[in-house]
This record gives sequence, structure tokens and C-alpha cells, in this order.
Amino acid sequence: MLSPEEISALWLSIKVSLWCVVVVLIPGIFCGWLLAKKEFRGKSFFDGLVHLPLVLPPVVTGYLLLLAFGTQGFLGKFLNEFFGIIFAFDFKGAVLASAVVSFPLMVRAVRLSVELVEPRLEQVASTLGASKIRVFFTVTLPLSLTGVLTGLILTFARSLGEFGATVTFVSNIEGETRTLPLAIFTYIQIPNGEEAAFRLVLISVVLSFLALLGSEFFARRTKKLLGK
Repeated sequence: MLSPEEISALWLSIKVSLWCVVVVLIPGIFCGWLLAKKEFRGKSFFDGLVHLPLVLPPVVTGYLLLLAFGTQGFLGKFLNEFFGIIFAFDFKGAVLASAVVSFPLMVRAVRLSVELVEPRLEQVASTLGASKIRVFFTVTLPLSLTGVLTGLILTFARSLGEFGATVTFVSNIEGETRTLPLAIFTYIQIPNGEEAAFRLVLISVVLSFLALLGSEFFARRTKKLLGK
């Protein structure tokens, strides 16, 4: 049986991950489509910037978020003074940290899926009088939907495992920012905490494995639908 503290960490992780999926959905689809379909000056720089969180140490990402969105950061101070929004050491900050580190996975999944869409189908729709926006929503997006779903699953899984950026940006506050990885870290630091840590490790492994299975399922379905 899980203790109230363990249940709190599990529920908080799921809640953070679900909000993370909501946050990255529209920007991830837009950036993935943009990188797949458009050529523009500075595309390589933009591509590198989007994928930077994949190669940066998570602690560095968290520190940069703290500089930008902390109460004295150039964005955090503005949001706090004019809108009363605080990210640092708050649940919203945990969502932001997870969204930043998982965003590249969403973009890559969408980009690869959009690139598999046959351009002639989009050209036929345009020839029949459909606007670019209509072509996107009636042809491109439906045909790349499995890639979008794959990206959302990977985003959810990555958010479940986020540690470095979260603990640096929003600390380790029970009931507020202590997600599964932070709870595991906490338990292994205290006497007789190994059993609780092991239970949470098992839960993390199961959730992550299920997410990977879901991602693989949608990847195969994409290839099947597109005749690859």
C-alpha cells in the first residue's frame, strides 16, 4: 500500500504530465509543421534552439528558467507584477519545466509524421480550391495525427521522469512540486526510505514502459496508414 505522501507524489506527477501535454500540443504541432514544410532564413538556428533542451543538462535548463521566470527574472517579475502569476517554487513552474524539456520530443514526432504526408494530396486539395488553413486541417493534420499522438505520449512519459530542471527551478516541495522522481530522491536520502523509493521506482518503470508501448503502436500505425 502506498502512503499518503507517495500517493500525493504519484498524483502530482500525473497532473503535471497531463498539463504538460496540454501546454505543448499547439506549439509542438506548429513548430513540427513549420520545420517540415517551410524553408526560411535562420531555420537551422531555430531548429537547434527548439531541440536544445535535448542536449542541455537538465540542471542548466532549470537554472535558465529560474533566471527568466524567477520572481526577479525579466519575465517572472513582469508576470508577477502585472498578472500575479508566479512560476518559481510553484506547481505551474513544475509544468513549465517539464514542458520545456519534453517539447523537442513533441516537435520531432510531429515533424517526422508531417514529412511522411504525400505532398500531392495537399496539392490536389489546393487545386480544388481549399485554402492553406483548410488543407492543413483536412489533409495534413489528419494524416499526421498518429505522429501527434506519439509525440503527446512521449511528452507525457518524459514529463513523468523529469528531475533536474524541476528541482532546480521549483525545488522539492511536498504536495506542490514533489513529483515521482523528486519523491524517490527524497526517500533514498532518509533512513528506512528504501522500501518507499522502490515502490515508486516500480510505478515509474511501469508507467514509462506503457508510454513507450503506446508510442511504438502509433508509430507502426502511421507507417501502415501511409503504406510504408
